[in-house]
Amino acid sequence: MAVLNAGDEHHAWAKEMFARLPPPLLTCEAVLSEAQFLLSARGGNPLKVLDWTQQGILQLSFNAAGEITRLKSLQNSYRSLPMDFADACLVRLSELHPRSRVFTTDSHFQIYRRNGRQIIPLLAPW
Repeated sequence: MAVLNAGDEHHAWAKEMFARLPPPLLTCEAVLSEAQFLLSARGGNPLKVLDWTQQGILQLSFNAAGEITRLKSLQNSYRSLPMDFADACLVRLSELHPRSRVFTTDSHFQIYRRNGRQIIPLLAPW
């Protein structure tokens, strides 16, 4: 989560974009887990992710249990990258919320498609 990691190469961009986005930002537990892991490994504060969730800045808006078939299909389609669980959840969230954009610094999202062949609208630094 570049917005929380001052050492990230995209931190300034992410901080500026994040300030423009009205809460809540929809996400899933897998993204929170990945963000905490990356922040912890890179000297950030992993608890900030949970603080933002408590404050309503981030909203958990996905139930993976009901989406396993689709998540498996997505991960199978992109196994050569490979697509991780968090990425599959975000692609599925973008399918469920078609007017949304994925806020990311992960370049794989330029390759991923939703609903088969649709380009996923992104808010990305490239």
